[in-house]
Amino acid sequence: MSNNKKYKILIVEDEESIRKFIKINLERNDFIVLEAATGEEGLKKAREGKIDIVVLDIMLPGIDGYEVCKILRNEYPTMGIIMLTAKSQDVDKIMGLEYGTDDYMIKPFNPMELVLRVKSLLRRMEIVKVEENEDIIIYGPYKIDIYSRKFYKNDKEIELTPTEYAIMKIFIENPGKAFKRDEILNWVWGYDFFGDPKIVDVNIRRLRSKIEDNPSKPKYIQTVWGVGYRWQRREDD
Repeated sequence: MSNNKKYKILIVEDEESIRKFIKINLERNDFIVLEAATGEEGLKKAREGKIDIVVLDIMLPGIDGYEVCKILRNEYPTMGIIMLTAKSQDVDKIMGLEYGTDDYMIKPFNPMELVLRVKSLLRRMEIVKVEENEDIIIYGPYKIDIYSRKFYKNDKEIELTPTEYAIMKIFIENPGKAFKRDEILNWVWGYDFFGDPKIVDVNIRRLRSKIEDNPSKPKYIQTVWGVGYRWQRREDD
């Protein structure tokens, strides 16, 4: 990450003690931190300032975290979102991922682990500097502009979350290569990620729904049974 930019983090959490605890640890790592105690307040502050990442609790008074995530993802596709949940059931984690969160953490958690997750997500969000003439890759109807971090299908931009973009970049730069889920986890989320590997499957499902003509019968993002996934080379490309 750049050493010059001050990244802005918004914490949306109704429990003041948890909110302050997170804030202290993020500020110790040189982040600018804003706070909100409700979903409505969180949306207001996200719209007022240029927020890089939102740390978002699920259980909020008024608008809950799921709805806040859905609204923010629609309005700010490239904003980073990390969801906090006090529940450990898979359905809660997966539901949050389906709404477009980039990562999740289960309470109680080590505050330094959250800092690591924030830094890992910021790395995914940064513009990748590339050599001249290597910043655009085209496969069939798809085009990825690495410098501007934009993805197109038939010359129409498709909004991807930072995590979705990171996965697509790996695929398109390595066509035909089968990636294990653990490899995708390490490349995208980092070696310090200790969450559920299902986070990969959920993001693949979201990607297919956005870019494939028939997500149930994907032509490009293919499952390699017993291994993981690959970006399929096609003869007509």
